[in-house]
Formats: sequence, structure tokens, C-alpha cells
Amino acid sequence: RGGLRSAPPGDILDAVRRLVASGAFEIQLTGQDVAAWGIDRGESLPDLLREISDIPGEFAVRPGMMHPASVHRILDPLIDAYASPKIFKFLHLPVQSESDAVLDRMKRRYHATDVIEIVDAFRERYPDMMISSDFITGFPGETDEEFGQTLDLLRRAAFVKVNITRYSRRPGTPAAALKDLPERIRKDRSRRLLSEANRIYDTYNERWIGRETAIVATEKNMPGSTVCRNPSYLNVIIKEDLPFGFSGRAVITENRRHYVIGKLLRDV
Repeated sequence: RGGLRSAPPGDILDAVRRLVASGAFEIQLTGQDVAAWGIDRGESLPDLLREISDIPGEFAVRPGMMHPASVHRILDPLIDAYASPKIFKFLHLPVQSESDAVLDRMKRRYHATDVIEIVDAFRERYPDMMISSDFITGFPGETDEEFGQTLDLLRRAAFVKVNITRYSRRPGTPAAALKDLPERIRKDRSRRLLSEANRIYDTYNERWIGRETAIVATEKNMPGSTVCRNPSYLNVIIKEDLPFGFSGRAVITENRRHYVIGKLLRDV
């Protein structure tokens, strides 16, 4: 892939303005490591987010995947930048493993304590923050104890959305020379992580039941219902046909694990 290169801030800001002018509400910032934006230019992501937030209009930005090492470098100003109502309280923080030994074998540039520090700092400021992550199970040499550490981290960090991948060999990588774990072990560990993740999804969603929240209509999935997002990027289904960009308030009534059901509140 080569080294990371940051798009010029002016190009990004112009793209946001064009999207807002076209009627878009949800705008996603994408990249291999969004938190690393600006390093090669002497700039930083928090400054970019503040400039985006100053753009007039009704919209919200969902920042993309951020590697823990890059987030840790800008943690305090990044948390401050998230205070804008134009930034969804959502963070995608790929972890891969809790075991420092496994992370070292993966050539990752961070440790499990860095991840916990990031999660705790964001949740202290934004208690309803939705933080997602990625895990790789069955990396070569992963012991039962090391997997147990990963399971503990998932519980401790309470990631609300988790992408779980069973390790598979990639030719040309350093890990390709290592001995694979049996497929049955990789499958079992993946199932155990998924089971715990589902429990966490339910716990997070159930805390919203009975609560009122702001919503914005962002997608349509079937006639008679609308996909909305709240400020924490929670997936809220309203069983009504609403126009894109509709904003209002709803009370959350049901948990469906990967989304919740909301009832639109109307002025009396």
C-alpha cells in the first residue's frame, strides 16, 4: 500500500460543502487510518474536524477507522473535537488482540493499555459513545491464555460493534511463515467472541429503552420504515416513511440487537 498520504484539507472541506449543498446529512471520512490524517502535512485530524464543524448546514460526520497508536498521539484534542454536534459520537478502533505478545507478533505499534486508556477517556466525556472494534482470532501461536486476554478486553471495553475475523494466511507476510492453529480452534474462539459481543450489543441497546433521543433519517430499507441515526450513531428504525434528512425526536421502545425500534414523538 505504501506510506499514508493525506488529502489536502481544502479538498476535503470543499467536498463536504458540496455534499451539504446537495442535501446529504451523513458524511463519512474514510481512510486507511483516519487518525493519521495530517501527519505528513504538519496538520492534525482534530483541527480538520473543527474546520468541518464550522461549515454551515445541517449535517453530521462519521469519522472512519482509526488505529490506536494514531489516536493515542492526539487523544485529548481529538476528544475535544468530538464535542461538536456535527460529529457523531462514534469511534472505530481496531484492536485485533488484547495480548501484547500477540500484538508484537502482528507488528502492531500499540499495547492493550493504550486501547483501554482511549476507551475510558472517550466514555468519560461521552458516556453513550458508540465504540466499535476489529478482532483477529487464532493468530499463529495464540495460546488459550492470550485468547482469554482478548475476551477480557472485549468485556472491559464493551465494544458495541465488533468485526471478528478468523486468521487466514496471507502470502508474503511475516506471519505466513508461522504454523497455523487448527481450524477448529479458530472457529471456537470466533464463536466465543461473537457470543460475548452479542451480549454487549444487547446491554448497550437496552440502556436506551424508554429514553428520548434526537434522530435523523439517513436510509430506507423497506416500505413503511426508515433507518435513522441518533447522535451516538445508534441505528434506530422508525416504522414510518420519513423523508431523507428528516430530523426529530423519538423514544426507544425495543432492542433488536443490531438496531433498536423507536417511536416518533410529535408535538401535541
